[in-house]
Amino acid sequence: MSASETRISLCGKLGLKPLNAHNILFYYAPVQGVLSYTALSINVMNPSLVLRIFPKKDITNILLFNTLVGSGLYLYNRPHLSLLPAKERLLYSSFGAVTFSLGSVLIWAIVRSLVPQNVALCSVCGIGSGLAMLKIASSYTEHVDSLIAKKA
Repeated sequence: MSASETRISLCGKLGLKPLNAHNILFYYAPVQGVLSYTALSINVMNPSLVLRIFPKKDITNILLFNTLVGSGLYLYNRPHLSLLPAKERLLYSSFGAVTFSLGSVLIWAIVRSLVPQNVALCSVCGIGSGLAMLKIASSYTEHVDSLIAKKA
């Protein structure tokens, strides 16, 4: 087995995709968006924790930007948008990314006002609610995609 075949089989076992333009845009960027979204949930729910890690820099905008890019590219590549012209795909995927991300920030801000100020509890609530919203959003887009597949 050659070195490249070994790398490919190892990547496959780890669930990673080969590095090419399509996978970078529509696999790795959304994965990075999920990581940023999770970090954003902690940042909003527990800003003092993040300030301890990054005392000189507010990373909220960086996390939000990465979340928007990742979720926007995820939506842009979904089958239910594939037949639309690129401008409409961009508009709809951007709208979905912004609505999802800023809606999540609003939900976390509300939850933070309801949860006792406990570092561990706020972090768990942020991560848990973030993962739940990611699962709901993913299931929803898969459902919409399945409706398109049934029509075809």
